[in-house]
Amino acid sequence: MNVYEERPWLKNYPQGVPANINPDSYATVVEMLEESFQKYSNLPAFACMGKTLTFAQVDRLSKQFGAYLHARGLEPGDKIALMMPNLLQYPIALFGALRAGLVVVNTNPLYTPREMHHQFTDAGAKAIVICENFAANLQKIMGDTEIKTVIVTSIGEMLGPIKGALVNFVVRHVKKMVPKWYIPNAVTFTDALRDGKKFLIKKFDNYPDDVILLQYTGGTTGVSKGAMLTNRNLVANMMQMRAIMSPFLKEREEVALCPLPLYHIFAFTVNCLGLFSFGALNVLITNPRELKTILDAFKKYPITLMTGVNTLFNGLLHFEPFTSFGGFKLKVTIGGGMAVQRVVAERWQQVTGCPLAEGYGMTEASPVVSCNPLDGTGKIGSIGLPVPSTDLRVVNEQDQIVPLGEVGEIQVKGPQVMLGYYNRPDETAKTIRDGWLCTGDIGKMDKDGYFYIVDRKKDMILVSGFNVFPNEIEDVVAAHPKVLEVAAIGVPHEKSGEAVKIFVVKKDPSLSEQELMSYCRDNLTGYKVPKEVEFVDELPKSNVGKILRRILRERELTKRQQHTAS
Repeated sequence: MNVYEERPWLKNYPQGVPANINPDSYATVVEMLEESFQKYSNLPAFACMGKTLTFAQVDRLSKQFGAYLHARGLEPGDKIALMMPNLLQYPIALFGALRAGLVVVNTNPLYTPREMHHQFTDAGAKAIVICENFAANLQKIMGDTEIKTVIVTSIGEMLGPIKGALVNFVVRHVKKMVPKWYIPNAVTFTDALRDGKKFLIKKFDNYPDDVILLQYTGGTTGVSKGAMLTNRNLVANMMQMRAIMSPFLKEREEVALCPLPLYHIFAFTVNCLGLFSFGALNVLITNPRELKTILDAFKKYPITLMTGVNTLFNGLLHFEPFTSFGGFKLKVTIGGGMAVQRVVAERWQQVTGCPLAEGYGMTEASPVVSCNPLDGTGKIGSIGLPVPSTDLRVVNEQDQIVPLGEVGEIQVKGPQVMLGYYNRPDETAKTIRDGWLCTGDIGKMDKDGYFYIVDRKKDMILVSGFNVFPNEIEDVVAAHPKVLEVAAIGVPHEKSGEAVKIFVVKKDPSLSEQELMSYCRDNLTGYKVPKEVEFVDELPKSNVGKILRRILRERELTKRQQHTAS
């Protein structure tokens, strides 16, 4: 068997894309950062809300921030949570924390206190950088965590004295987006940077296999777990991204639009690391739901690359000012996080003149596993070809490779695959077998080496690119005193791809949909809150009493098909 029979995707790589990368190109992510700071010193690195920072400025400020962390008594290996939307503060805090040897714990700022409590206690976080909009939630649970160092920032803090003050006034007093909070000994981001000038980052050992990121995910099973990503994992995935982008982009010349939050692993690796190492300017969008801000970015900057999810592309394509803009300079558009719909990909190319290439990844793989060629020569509907130095295979339940074209579970092997789940060796053993990452996704490979997702092995619900697990939803809803039983499934949703629907057996007849939805909003992040509630007399169960979500999904599908037919 020759290499092309074994790995048929290799012959379909665009010219200039190598079969392999060197995952040891840099010993650490910090080594890559240092090189980029020197190499691109005077170029713009990040822009947000009209303010731009050069590589040199990010270099200086992140050094100050790292030195401050050491001065506060934090040591290499300690965990620091970063909880904010896309702001200039994020890369400064991230790079500063990495330079200080801390392990970063990315946290969705929309998390409820319950979700924050789980993540912070599970990780053992000792410090946090948090946007003031969410500090009230931290106040509620901080006493139950190990967090001692709290650095609070505001939306306008890095925008300059006049604009920053105006933005903060609007956010705090006009939009009333900052609930009252009180956390003793909390310091501002500005104070941390100022105090950091007085100190230097202490020297410490930093190795390729050191864990530098705990990225929480539902994974392929169970409750939210921290994927341990090492220097080598992230360097490898960054180099893989560079390898597939290099034939179509030029160092120092690209401007990337980043509407996805940097705390999400897709934007974290592709934008914050990969494109940073490319010398690109990352234009950060703080609130991508405001489609006008995305259009404004296209008008202000010569955007050549954009990353996003299907729901965002679809939203823009239904936003008339965007479709009539006509001034696009896009070379590359990459869709990930969820399936890109064919109609969206085709329409995107019509409107922008740029192909929309779908990729696939998992948090456990840093995250990128495969991607369609960025020049549009791939196959719409597929998740593309494995990135360099990555093998994919399709196996049956005995981990035996299935014949070409047949379906089975997709497994991944490559230098970007995580070390394991933090403090969960049993879950790690279930997910990584003989070096292969079991994705939990059912798919197939065609003769050209393109892979396709046909179903999901587990009951995961994918809402706008975010994993939602029924167990978590059910645990929260079941805690309501008027609920007897509950089951959660995913149902089709026009905007988010999928949405959560719950089937509830009442314990108290007075329970209303409004009361239950209010309870869910108090205890679940927005994208996890059910969009539909159906009260039922009983739930389908197996002979041992296990609730059969599969039956509910089948019933729901039949009902929707009948509704459509009528």
